[in-house]
Order: sequence, then C-alpha cells, then structure tokens
Amino acid sequence: MAGRARRRAHHRADGRAGVGLTRRPAGGCSCRERKPVRGRVIQQLRLWSGVVLFAYVTGHLLNHTFGLASVEAMEAGRRVFSAIWRSPPGMVLLIGSFAVHGALSVARLFRKRDLRMPAWEAAQQLLGLAIPFLLCLHMLGTLGLSIRFGMDPSYPFVLWATWSDPLQQIALMAAAWTHGCIGIHFWLRLQAWYRTGLPFFFAAALLLPALALAGFAVGGRDVLAMAAADAGWVGAMLEGIRFPGREGVEWVQSVEARMSAMTGMAVAALVAWRLVRALRARRQRPVRVTYPDGRMVRAEPGATLLEVSRAAGIPHASVCGGRGRCSTCRVHVSRGFDTLPPPDEGESALLRRIGAPARVRLACRTVPAGDVSLTPLLPASAGPVEARARTGTQQGAEREIAILFADLRAFTKLSEDKLPYDVVFLLNRYFLAMGRAVEDAGGHVDKFIGDGVMALFGIDGGPQEGCRSALEAVRAMAAALGELNAALGEEFSEPLRIGVGLHAGAVIVGEMGYSRATSVTAIGDAVNVASRLEPMTKEFACQAVISQRVVRLAGADFSAIPSRLVEIRGRERPLRVYPVADGGDIPPPG
Repeated sequence: MAGRARRRAHHRADGRAGVGLTRRPAGGCSCRERKPVRGRVIQQLRLWSGVVLFAYVTGHLLNHTFGLASVEAMEAGRRVFSAIWRSPPGMVLLIGSFAVHGALSVARLFRKRDLRMPAWEAAQQLLGLAIPFLLCLHMLGTLGLSIRFGMDPSYPFVLWATWSDPLQQIALMAAAWTHGCIGIHFWLRLQAWYRTGLPFFFAAALLLPALALAGFAVGGRDVLAMAAADAGWVGAMLEGIRFPGREGVEWVQSVEARMSAMTGMAVAALVAWRLVRALRARRQRPVRVTYPDGRMVRAEPGATLLEVSRAAGIPHASVCGGRGRCSTCRVHVSRGFDTLPPPDEGESALLRRIGAPARVRLACRTVPAGDVSLTPLLPASAGPVEARARTGTQQGAEREIAILFADLRAFTKLSEDKLPYDVVFLLNRYFLAMGRAVEDAGGHVDKFIGDGVMALFGIDGGPQEGCRSALEAVRAMAAALGELNAALGEEFSEPLRIGVGLHAGAVIVGEMGYSRATSVTAIGDAVNVASRLEPMTKEFACQAVISQRVVRLAGADFSAIPSRLVEIRGRERPLRVYPVADGGDIPPPG
C-alpha cells in the first residue's frame, strides 16, 4: 500500500512538473515533437489548395469571356478546360483541394476562441461559407450528372439552364472570385515585388469578372435566342449531351436537399460545440495577460495572444490575419515565457528568418498556458513593409561607428534676400554635393536637418573602416564645397562655409520612425558628442573638429595638427579633439 501511494505521489509530481509518464511512440518521436511539423504542413496545405482553387476559378472566368465572341468559342474553350480538370489527375487535384481547403478553413474557424477579426478577414470568411450553398446546384447539375449518368455538359446547356434564374450563378462567381482575390492579396502583399505590380493586379481583378459577366450575359442571350428561333433546338441539345431526363433532375434535387441539410447540421453542430466549449472554459482558471500600459486582461484558456488582444479591443498588428506568415504580431514576453509551449516549425522558421531576439514569439501562434506579460514589438498600424525580413541593423543592433554632422554657416543671412525658389534650388545643389561626397566615401546619409547633414560610417564594415571612410568624406565635402562656390560665385556676396563635427563610438543602429517617415539612424552618446563638436568649428574658426577616437581608429597621422581638450556638456571627462582649418588638409590614413 505504501509503495502504491509513493508511486501515485511520484506520478502526480511528475504531472505537475510537466514531465508525465507517457510512453514515446515507436521511432523515438513524441506526439509533441510531431505537432510542430503537422502545424506547418496544415498551413501549407490550406494555402496551396486555395491557390489550386483560385486557378480553377480564374480559368472558368476566362472561359466565360469567350462568350463575347460566340457560344461556339465558349464551347471550344470548355473542351480545353475540361481536358485539364476532368482528367483523372485534374479531378483528384480539384476535388481534393476543395475538400482540404474547406475542411481546414472550417477547422481554423472552429479553433478560434474569439471571432472578432478585421473587416477583410470577416468578409473572406463569410464569402467562403456562402460558396458551398451557392455551388451545390451548379456542381450537381454539371459535374454530378457527368459522373453519375455520363452526361457531357456543354456550354449551351449550362447557359440555357442557368439563364432561367441567373442570379445564383452571378452570386457564385462574385463570391468565389472575391474570396480568392482577398486570400491571394493578403498572401502576396508580403512580397517586396508585389507592391510594384499591385495597380496591374487590381485592374485585372476588376476587369476579368466584368468581362466574364459580359460574356456570360451575351452567351445566355444567344442561347435563348436560338431556343426561341427553333422549337427543336432544346431537345436536340439535350440529346446531344446525353441528358438523363427526369431521373437526373430528381437525383439532383434529392442530393441537393441532403447536402443542404448536412451543411446546415454541420454549421449548427459547429455553433453548438463553440457554446459548449465556452461554457467549459468558464469553469477553468482564466489566463491573465498584462500589457505595457499595465492593463491586465483575463483570457479564455486556449486562446492565442492575438485573440486575447482582439477580444479585449486592444489594437494589435497582424498583416496576414493571424496565419503565421508575416511576423507583424510578434511580441516580447517579459514574464511567463518559460510557461509557453514551444514554437512550431512554421513559427520557428519565421522567427529565424527575421532574426528575432530571445523571448520573442508570434502572438497568432502562441497559446499561453499561464499568466504572461508582453509588449507588442510593432505598432498596430504596421503594414507589409514591416512584415518583410530585415537585417540586424534594421531591427536594431549595437555598433561602433563614426558619426558626422555638417552645417552651413550663416546660410540664413546669405539667403534672406533670395526668392524661396532660389533658396530651395541652392539647398538642393548643396545637399546633392554633400550627399555624393558621403556616399562615394562609403557612408550612409542619415538625414538632412534644415541646412545640416547627418551621416553614418562603418555600419557594416566596422569602426576602423568607418573612421577612414569618414575622414575621406570630410576631404571630399571640402572639395565639393569649393566646386560649388566656384559654380555659384555670383549668387552670394561671400562663399559658402561649412562646419563639420566627427566622432566615433558605440551606438544603437536601427530603422526608426513612423509609417513612411522611417530610416536607418543611430542613437546614443556618440551621436550627441558628434552633434556638439560641429558648433565648435565656430569657436576654433575651422572647418572640422575631429575627435581623437576617430583619428586613432582610422590610423591617420595628425601629429602636425595641434589637439585641444574640450568640455562636452553631459560628459564628466574632457575630450581631445583636432580642429582642422580646411578639410582638404586632412592627412590620409597610415
């Protein structure tokens, strides 16, 4: 008895620790280890089965457009279309894709703990649910009769049968095409090339169904005209396609009734099970999710972090609609990270692709098992650009680089008697000259501020290369300014002058900003120091003030240039710098 009690206690302890006494399946792979792979496979099956169905719908609409030429052209196109999709491989692919895509989409909808979603996703889901009801009669009257009775449904038959009540066929075309276009758009918009071709794709998405509807209408008009002109035309047409007569009609009606009833019962069962699951969840301890502003949300167990945000009305980025493709819903989990289930294969691959740091998870794929605290890493307004893979510096990385600040001296006074157009023209000439000097030296123009320039050197090449490039840029800027003064000599009473501050140090480099106003920039003490060195060119009556740190890293010989110790606001120790009268006199690196 005591032994059994000890074994039961040991088993309970193992269960609380998350170890359990489960037996591993043959082959040494546990169900938990296979689950990530299964999740990735399911995601790909849902995606590519949808692509197959969209290709079928596209071909169908293209065939409809032939009606603008003639019914005979539609029939010729149908024979080519049928040769592909009515072949054994085509039938297996089409029916399999329809079954897989429908089943996986319903299963995904069932797994959702909260049905709040963006408008585009809700529209896609509703259209997808409507398609089986709209498709049932058309599918049974063509494919069903073909398989059951060997009928060869021609375009004249389809047009004659559907134009007695064309609204259902038109609704089916609109629902299937719109549903597919939404899915394709929100899949492809994550690709960089898609934005360039978007106007053409959008035009095609509008033009193809319009032409298909026009072809369908013209073909239907021609068929009805042929039936009205020849009383025996309908009978001959039905005989030519081996129409099964009343037996076929009754079969279609009975199967349609059964399919509609089964679909209705399936929807009712889905709703009932969701209600049962919600009632069961109320008896369980809720999961508490805490957000950066201190707001704490009690969530239903089993909900993903993205669903928790949506249920609480907290804006949360999700470009792909929570399908685990874009990474914009990613969050940093500061508390409770160890209680989260391991990421599946798809999530792991996506996190590796974007170079996500530790404690980062996708909110759409993470189901918390305990209380967590999180911080969304992207604003709720994030779009496809933020979803694309980025380099380490774009996401944020610590680098030792050289930072340059340059400013035009007394430009406001020089330009006060100029027209606004002339001021803009002259500034653009100046920015062009300075920007080329920086980029030709291997630097990165961070931004133009008024009549000033900020540039970064060594983001990818390292501090030594960055400092050498920065010194070369100062020489090139001095030369470019001389050429600009020669070209604009008559425009100003005195030549343009610049002041340059140059320093190197550790900073944080990353893509910062909001919406379209984003760029790769740097923040840190070294940036502040460089910005404070630039005004010192006035004090020393020189063109550039360069810190000793830059000179040492570049390996340049500044022994002929006297150095100075200067106080930098915000720093305890003075900084040794080299005031350079003319940037063109900077000695090359040793």
